Amino acid sequence: MTAPEEPQRLLFSVVRGTPDEVELAALTAVVAGLASSAGDGPSPEPRRSPWADPAARLRRPLQHGPGAWRASGLPR
Repeated sequence: MTAPEEPQRLLFSVVRGTPDEVELAALTAVVAGLASSAGDGPSPEPRRSPWADPAARLRRPLQHGPGAWRASGLPR
């Protein structure tokens, strides 16, 4: 007994214009390349607020002198 053939699904279709074989091949290569690289690579880390930075939990030496109160807050 043979399995019934599944109908082929179209990847994309050209709605307007009449592309030749070269243009259609280039379009196919671009679409296939984008589809294959969609899940590749690590996603970039979201930017973190300086207040939520774990390095801010480490204590730095306290500054003394004029303007020391500015240095005691959020590090720059």
